[in-house]
Amino acid sequence: MKLILTRSEVRSWESRDVDSIVEHANNREIWLNLRDRFPYPYRRSNAQTFIRASRRLTPECNFAIAVDGKAVGGIGFHLQGDVERVSAEIGYWLGQPFWGRGITTEALVSLTKYVITTHGLTRVFALPFAFNTASCRVLEKAGYVLEARLRRSAIKDGRIVDQMQYAFIVDG
Repeated sequence: MKLILTRSEVRSWESRDVDSIVEHANNREIWLNLRDRFPYPYRRSNAQTFIRASRRLTPECNFAIAVDGKAVGGIGFHLQGDVERVSAEIGYWLGQPFWGRGITTEALVSLTKYVITTHGLTRVFALPFAFNTASCRVLEKAGYVLEARLRRSAIKDGRIVDQMQYAFIVDG
């Protein structure tokens, strides 16, 4: 899959992305804003395993955010099941040198539309940590609406933290 955007592209992960993903993902500031399944330190073996696993997924749901052909971040979704099968959770990260350029917002808008259209969804949601105000701003700029503050709902780096629940809803 490839979505060509103004500032970047959202595309399938490729084996050539290993070095680039390690360069940008091996950053404690990024890890602090993500779920614990995203490792830190982020090693070459982590990137190889992640890319291999992502390429085997059906449907494909993990993608690189690339600038000038180089993977500098990631974005993906998780389709929900059972009665929530009309929803998906979305998440993303971007290498610190690329923060503040609108790259993530553009990627989020594009992938949200893709996921809704491709999978016939009515809702895409995200759960950033409350302290991650930059991610909350990205979601708001991409048309997501704050639905709730999930108090003391997660633990990160040994601290109990709140999460914010944002959603993009397709009007019926």
